[in-house]
Amino acid sequence: MSELVPPKSVERLFPFVLKSRNLLVGRDTLRRSKGKLHFILITEDVSENSRTEVLADFRHYPVVQCFVSADLEKHFGVRGAKVVGFAKSGLAQSIYAELKPHRINQPVTKSNPPDPAQGPAAGRKAAAKPPAQQKSRP
Repeated sequence: MSELVPPKSVERLFPFVLKSRNLLVGRDTLRRSKGKLHFILITEDVSENSRTEVLADFRHYPVVQCFVSADLEKHFGVRGAKVVGFAKSGLAQSIYAELKPHRINQPVTKSNPPDPAQGPAAGRKAAAKPPAQQKSRP
């Protein structure tokens, strides 16, 4: 009989985040570091106002909500933090891939305005030609 292997926990990757210095702590730091930000993690014990503010400020970034601030203190050694970010890296991509089911915001899609050259008549430049006249043979 095959044994079921329990799924690996994302927490196994957290020590590497500390070594690589890819953790950004606090909303002010995140605002200053938007260029190198991969995704945001907010805790479940964050206030509703803070949650709304983070979602508004970082609407172009994935925001996941899981863990509590005590977990962040245990894993990362940051006391009282409720909002952390992960800098762009392969490690951040791996962590986000495992936390993706906890994402709370939807990706922002850009709506492209219609191109004036691609109007409804642009594809129909050639008008229907009259049928060719048949030559009669005597």
